[in-house]
Amino acid sequence: MGDTTQRILCISTYEKGQDFLRQCAEMGVRPTLLTVEKLRSADWPRDVLEDIAFMPDNLTTEQVLNTVSWMARGRRFDRVVALDEFDQETAAAVREHWCIRGMGLTTTAFYRDKLAMRTGAREAGFNVPDFTRVLNYDELRDYMAQVPAPWLLKPRTSASALGIRKIHQPEDLWRALEELGDRQTHFLLERFVPGDIYHVDSIISGGKVVFSVVHKYGKPPMQVMHEGGVFTTRTVDRDSNDWKELTKFNASLAPALGMTRGVTHAEYIRAHADDRLYFLEIAARVGGAFIVDLVEAATGINLWREWARIEVMDLLGVPYELPQARADYAGSVLCLAQTAEPDTSAFTAPEIVFRMKKHHHAGLIVRSPQSERVRELLDDYAQQFASRYLASMPPPEKPTA
Repeated sequence: MGDTTQRILCISTYEKGQDFLRQCAEMGVRPTLLTVEKLRSADWPRDVLEDIAFMPDNLTTEQVLNTVSWMARGRRFDRVVALDEFDQETAAAVREHWCIRGMGLTTTAFYRDKLAMRTGAREAGFNVPDFTRVLNYDELRDYMAQVPAPWLLKPRTSASALGIRKIHQPEDLWRALEELGDRQTHFLLERFVPGDIYHVDSIISGGKVVFSVVHKYGKPPMQVMHEGGVFTTRTVDRDSNDWKELTKFNASLAPALGMTRGVTHAEYIRAHADDRLYFLEIAARVGGAFIVDLVEAATGINLWREWARIEVMDLLGVPYELPQARADYAGSVLCLAQTAEPDTSAFTAPEIVFRMKKHHHAGLIVRSPQSERVRELLDDYAQQFASRYLASMPPPEKPTA
């Protein structure tokens, strides 16, 4: 009789997703982790892993396919999951090569490629800032003649605000494209829209958003990334128009791009000029910068564990049921710190529920049943973090977590 053990192969080139791995094991599905050699000593939950394998950095997709296919000779994998955004194309290629369930490369592009997701959102009827591909120079000239500057030159597959350049005049664009050379087609050009930035974190099951929560950034992430400063985000008042409109917008857009199950982290902007909501980007992953902890503080929902539950329940043929969620408010404050292990013990408000532990970072998460109390704490703490801890450095070329 063949092996009937059910298994999930998880791929991650960053240290994350420990709760996902634990949840799989707790539900009786054996997780195997494929990660990179430099993370051999990372804090992986080895006690719940059936196996952990290490590969060199920067393997090609073909090399990873060879590696995982060799691993599959000895055990059968029923699902393949990328725990990090930068591994999603690899996981999709494995699924297609093995002919197993899950998003393939075409659908994955709508959650990874900023040009693809904008094109898909616009074709589905959603507001998107005016954009164009970087390919044909006549198209670029026509775009710049019709769309007023400034513009943003964005990498199509980078996460967060990494690698974004603000372009103020056509000459700046041509110089930037000359620097990029053959890499320029991996970018897009988009109208810069000043406004308030929101993120909506969701759970999708059966092609529908079954859970979402709306948060609003303090300073836009691009500003914090490129100019420095203190990063803050907080839960939006659930009775506000922002909450209602963004919940509705997200419920339509997230599955419209093709996802049937999983989690998403999406960003939207309410433009100062016309007060309209615009789609910025969406990713098929949990948010970074401790957003998963922020969501759990506000709602009691752990996105890593729910993502694992969805995958396992789909594997078992059992309908997914969302746990009961709280309706509290939470906010986080985070900054790059001058010292390696900053001391936040001077902050003693009873609303503090989480102290972030990350090298050269200071961070707190607060929770309250009152939205205004969270706002007050973040305003105060952001000022104090700036004076006590804040360090600055050039933005990294690639993510560090």
